[in-house]
Amino acid sequence: MEFFDVVWRLAAVLVAFLTLPLLVGQTEHKVMAHMQGRVGPMYAGGFHGWAQLVADGVKFAQKEDVVPAEADRRIFRLAPAVALVPYLLVLIVIPVAPGGTPGVEGSGGGGVGQVIDAGIFFVLAVLGVGVLGQLMGGWASANKYSLLGGLRTAAQLMAYELPLLLSAASVAMAAGTLSLPGILDAWEWWWLPWQLIGAFVFFTAGVAELHRPPFDAPLAPEEIIFGPLTEYGGLRFALFMLAEYAGIVVVSALTAVLFLGGWHGPFSDQLGWLWMLLKTGALSFLVIWMRVAWPRMRADQIQKFAWTVLVPLALFQIAVTGVVKVVFP
Repeated sequence: MEFFDVVWRLAAVLVAFLTLPLLVGQTEHKVMAHMQGRVGPMYAGGFHGWAQLVADGVKFAQKEDVVPAEADRRIFRLAPAVALVPYLLVLIVIPVAPGGTPGVEGSGGGGVGQVIDAGIFFVLAVLGVGVLGQLMGGWASANKYSLLGGLRTAAQLMAYELPLLLSAASVAMAAGTLSLPGILDAWEWWWLPWQLIGAFVFFTAGVAELHRPPFDAPLAPEEIIFGPLTEYGGLRFALFMLAEYAGIVVVSALTAVLFLGGWHGPFSDQLGWLWMLLKTGALSFLVIWMRVAWPRMRADQIQKFAWTVLVPLALFQIAVTGVVKVVFP
């Protein structure tokens, strides 16, 4: 029975991994079409352009898979998988409904694929590996624009990993555990205003690590063609795009778990999974809205924002958490 339980959980995670990023991609097409008056995405397939995603998939599948003559072929081909697979691993440890055995490594839970003692550390470490996929692609492409985009990727990763870790640490301090299900078990509604600064830092740093606008200087089509992805086409480029949408789902889900109570809500025992999906969907919509609403920041502005705004705010949040934990143990 335990074997079938594990298989069922892994299958559920795989299905979510294969469907949720595609839904986010379809939603982005529609949201941007409405906000910017784009007519193209509204015509593919008839009613409301329902087949736009199918049309994009067919387009990518028909394109030729070209590898530059001077490229490091092995690294060039491996980079899309390195960018995509880590997000699948992260989804395994994100709780989507009540259940589980917090603090017991290896135990399954009703709403999580696998409970890990140091869940936060695992998640942040694996997310960092995902970003390295674009760095590998930029270096292996033998293209100066790709290399420049890869260097921007590395600089952005180093700048935003620190506030991401510090803001997550404030929640771990408040809950007294590094387990994601354990954090949700300890979560209280009054954490919303108390951890608001940390939520802003974590979500913003997560969006920056995904290179989503306005933090997309590593791609910057108007400046460096498309950065690390310049030489990619066909299905390999589609895998990078799928990794981006999977990253949106993961960052939104983690923000919901750490700062918005995850599955907490009315009738959470029965509808906890629904609250989790709604919170994740709302944050994913916000990521799409950011792409439409704000222009791209320069590379130096992105670095300055991380070190002079997000890091001090994250340290302030940790200080506030320490004070609250002393006053209200």
